[in-house]
Amino acid sequence: MSRDLDWDGCFNVRDLGGIETVDGASIRRGAAVRADSLHKLSAAGWGALAQHGVRTVIDLRNDFERRPDVAPRPDDVTTLHLPLDGFDDRDFWDPIVAGRQFGTPIYYRGHLERMPERSAAVLSALARARPGGVAFHCVGGRDRSGQITILLLALAGVGTDAIVADYELSDERLKPMWRANGGPDEAAVNDRFLAERGTSAGALIASLLQSLDIAQTLGAAGLTDADLRALRARLLEGQYL
Repeated sequence: MSRDLDWDGCFNVRDLGGIETVDGASIRRGAAVRADSLHKLSAAGWGALAQHGVRTVIDLRNDFERRPDVAPRPDDVTTLHLPLDGFDDRDFWDPIVAGRQFGTPIYYRGHLERMPERSAAVLSALARARPGGVAFHCVGGRDRSGQITILLLALAGVGTDAIVADYELSDERLKPMWRANGGPDEAAVNDRFLAERGTSAGALIASLLQSLDIAQTLGAAGLTDADLRALRARLLEGQYL
């Protein structure tokens, strides 16, 4: 079964269900969905989200990126706004924006080391969400949603290759959005940028996962052992609190 979800109004939505862990378990379908800007969903799109079992939406965008919903959001969907960037930390962000690193995994490790509490807060909210599926999203569903997905899958016991493969799926899914916006293929632009620096998105993500103890980093930033157990119980087939 395809993990891609066709929610009218969005381009880059997929269920994490079906991804296997290194010990042979798999992520439960319907537990966690990564997405682009959900405010663009049509009425049919919101209906598809509800039918998929999503009951909590986590919005990772900055305040200035948020827009009114195109169609009414279902009353029984809880929305949490947890901006991931920490964009007011200009000492961190100005060099990244000036150096064209934004939109690539180059900055993920630095962000985790400087502001781990922001990622920990999102994962804690996901762990403690009401029963039902959780959808988390940013603007394009690639970088902030990608960073949270990397951490979430790592904590669930998914291997590096599978985590990288999921991240790379966004490049193809976003091509129609970039065309609709009249912009360049950002994936190709980013690939060239990283290749000029002797690296790639996959290599950067692999380095992050191999060199940073994710559970320890997030644990020190507020993600509790109970949160970790709840995340795994929510995500993994056959796991219960």
